[in-house]
Amino acid sequence: MDMKRHVLSVLVENEPGVLSRVVGLFSGRGFNIDSLNVAPSLEAGVSHMTITTYGDTNVIEQIMKQLHKIVTVIKVTEYADIPSVDREMMLLKVQAEGSLRGEILRTVEIFRCKVVDVSVSEMIIEATGNHEKLEAIVDLFQRFGIKEIARTGSLAMRRSRKSD
Repeated sequence: MDMKRHVLSVLVENEPGVLSRVVGLFSGRGFNIDSLNVAPSLEAGVSHMTITTYGDTNVIEQIMKQLHKIVTVIKVTEYADIPSVDREMMLLKVQAEGSLRGEILRTVEIFRCKVVDVSVSEMIIEATGNHEKLEAIVDLFQRFGIKEIARTGSLAMRRSRKSD
């Protein structure tokens, strides 16, 4: 079975209980949510959920069918075959004492990250990018000693059509 990462965009009516119904759909059927973001959309009274999950194509099709059955769901889009932009943000607290600081700062620069807080022994680094880039950053910073990670999960948007 091919357990591939999927990003779903779900537009919902912004009403009490919508989030719990969507999350309940996943848990009630044994599906796992890897990350979940919810925020107001451009349209008043409508929220945009971005959900990442892992599963094969049949599982994703089942999830999408079930989501469409929830009355407050307006639209469900799966970004696998649609040109889209997918980004997440991460805050990474690393051990940063003495001679390691220079190497950490060079790594921050290479990945176009930002140092957002510094203390005598630690740095907090802000990184944005796609899922793969953030995984690579985590792997690279492991050698410095990661003390804490906070991630937003994915946000996704369909790319604009290019004119011919």
